[in-house]
Amino acid sequence: MEFIYFTATAIILYVLSDMILLRVERMRGRPFQQRSLVFMAILMPLSLAVFALIRNLAG
Repeated sequence: MEFIYFTATAIILYVLSDMILLRVERMRGRPFQQRSLVFMAILMPLSLAVFALIRNLAG
């Protein structure tokens, strides 16, 4: 069951990170040159925090 939680969470975090990146780029007025690095900088802390939370709650 934990596998399903991690998979669903990964999909949600991917979409959420993309939305955050698009919003930051819109506020900035232009896209980032190293867009993939900024995306990973958003995705990595979110995923580490949420996956640790799932692992603690799931046992």
